[in-house]
Amino acid sequence: MKNFSINHKKVDDYDVLELSGELDAHTASQLENALKRLIDNNQHLIIVNCEELEYIASAGLGVFMAYIEDVRDMGGDIKLSNMNPKVYNVFDLLGFPTLYDIVQKEEEAIRKFENEESE
Repeated sequence: MKNFSINHKKVDDYDVLELSGELDAHTASQLENALKRLIDNNQHLIIVNCEELEYIASAGLGVFMAYIEDVRDMGGDIKLSNMNPKVYNVFDLLGFPTLYDIVQKEEEAIRKFENEESE
């Protein structure tokens, strides 16, 4: 099995999922389970920190697409941060920057959430 892990942490009202390793067809279920758990617990202000993510395949991208509407229907969002250029390129090729906030740093994602809440 590929090397992949998810670390979940709370930062104020936000749930941060720190991805590490390779997200592909063999490991996508781990991300799916983590997102399902957050949604089931009515946690919908989600930041996915990709700083340690080395690779993403279409199965991993599909997990993001499968849950974004559920999260947004709850009044929340999934924001992506800290991508290396190789991983960002995969998201960019598939048009994700038009669907998701993709920011340089986790702190920027928090600021975007705070700005949205104050509008």
